[in-house]
Order: sequence, then structure tokens, then C-alpha cells
Amino acid sequence: MTGATPGAERVSGGPASPQTDDRIGAVRAFNRFYTPVIGLLREGLYGSPYSLTEVRVIFELAQRDGWETTDLRNALGLDAGYLSRILARFGSEGLISKERSESDGRRQVVALTAAGRRVFAGMDASSNEQVRELLTPIAEPEQRRLLAAMDTIRHVLTSRQPPAGVTLRSPRPGDLGWVIGRNGAVYSGEYGWDETYEALVARIVADYAADHDPAREAGWIAEAGGERAGCIFCVRKDDTTAKLRLLLVEPWARGMGIGGRLVSECAGFAKQNGYREMELWTQSILVDARRIYQRAGFELTGSQPHHSFGHDLVGETWRLALN
Repeated sequence: MTGATPGAERVSGGPASPQTDDRIGAVRAFNRFYTPVIGLLREGLYGSPYSLTEVRVIFELAQRDGWETTDLRNALGLDAGYLSRILARFGSEGLISKERSESDGRRQVVALTAAGRRVFAGMDASSNEQVRELLTPIAEPEQRRLLAAMDTIRHVLTSRQPPAGVTLRSPRPGDLGWVIGRNGAVYSGEYGWDETYEALVARIVADYAADHDPAREAGWIAEAGGERAGCIFCVRKDDTTAKLRLLLVEPWARGMGIGGRLVSECAGFAKQNGYREMELWTQSILVDARRIYQRAGFELTGSQPHHSFGHDLVGETWRLALN
């Protein structure tokens, strides 16, 4: 039921206004507050002898079996000389190995050694424990608010960059569990819905998995940059009416047009497979999803107040003629 959220407008050029100065001050104040909270001002991060940049290099090296140094430098935005000095230190401590690239002998490939992976594992465990200590005293509703705010920050600050390629595909093993878990987590974090919503999603997914007709029912997973970014399902209501269910777009992937693509694919499938109408049920507070449905040609045909998922809501029925 979640839709896409447009990116915030940005205006460049021109003199700074008092409002802009206030915002700059607010961002800088937040940075000063947050850096000591996560330990960035300590001499060694996570109880290690390494700086923030060195720890980040180790983290990136741990994500692959080998990095070409040029690719690693570009990924982290580091000066070539600075990265070279970091890698020289790691080499002298036995944390990395170096060899020539098989595709280009002029390039060097670096990888963590067994010792390097042990160092990474220790820092990774320390990082997890630090975050656990940060979250433990915070009440569950406030944790949800915190995580939703983090998603918002990441989305706003990355929406300036070109979106990664988006593809739609059929669900694979493991995807249906992801659909249930992410629906529960996203709607809890953004709207405070309780576990009864996740239970509803689980029943819908279980019914689909148990006996759906592939000729007249289908599901899609959206991927962006190789990561699952959204989902949608088309299921049969009766011989002439299909139901659109479980539209979800991850908070970090909004603004890429994923919601519109999912709805278009779902409606196109329903029309191609003989349905004359498509129906969906959503909530009035899901304004981004409602915009997507309107743009796709759905019309609001009914609404009804109800108490569900721990809240007073207004449920809405929308319909789309397919012929």
C-alpha cells in the first residue's frame, strides 16, 4: 500500500538567506551531537588502533574477495596517496594481500587475509554491541521513530544521485518471507501499526503461495541496484475482477517511479489475462499510494471508518476498468 515519495526540491545558486543559514547551523549542530554518540571522536574506533577512514576501508575489503585499488578509491572517494598509505600500513601488519589484476596487469588487487578478517570480525562485533547499547534503553515506539528518521535522511541525501537500474521479476525462494517482514517493519516504523497488520500480510502471502493460479495470479519483486526495493501481487477475486494487493516500496527506493511501474505491471497482467476490472483496498492516510493509484486510472468508489492495526483508520476501495 506504500507508494513513491517525490524527492525534495533543491535550489542552487544565489546568496544564502537567513533561513539557509539557520538550516546550515542545524545540520552542523546535529553532526556535533551525533559524532560522539557513535564514538567517532575516539582515537581508535571500536576499541581498535584504526581511524574512521581505516575502519571503513577494512569494512569495504570485507565485502568482497578482492578489490582493484582504483575501484576501492572511487567507491570511497579517497585521495590515491591517502589510500596508498592506508594499504601500506595494512600490508605491513599482515591484514591484506596484494596481487596483479588478471584482466589488467597494471592494476593491483587487494584482499583481506585471514588475519585481516579476524580484525574485521572483532570490530564488527564491537560495532553491533555499541549500537545495541544505544538502542536498548529506548522504548520500542521511539526506536521505530528513530529508524524511520534514519531512512528519511538517507533517502533525502541520496535522491540527488541517479537511481540504480530498476527491474521487476517474479518472486523467488525467500522473497515471500521478505514481503511479510518488510511490510510489518515499514508500516510499524512509519505509521505505528501493530503486529496484526503483519499477520494479515502473512495470511495473504500464505494463501497466494498455497494455491494461486499462475495463469490468472502473479507477484512481482522490484529490484534497484540488485536490492529488493518493492513488491505487488495480482490475485483473483472472481472471474471478472482481479485484486491488487500488498503494494510496497522501500523508503530508500522512493522517488524512482517504482510504485507506478509495479501498479502498471499488475494492471497490465490482469487485463491481458481476461479480467474486466481491478480492485484494491487501502487506507486514506497512505497519500503517496493513493496518488499512484489515481495516476494509474483507479477511482475511489467507497470508504468506511474502521479500527485495525491498533489505530482508527478510514479504509478505501478503489477500482479500475480494464476494458
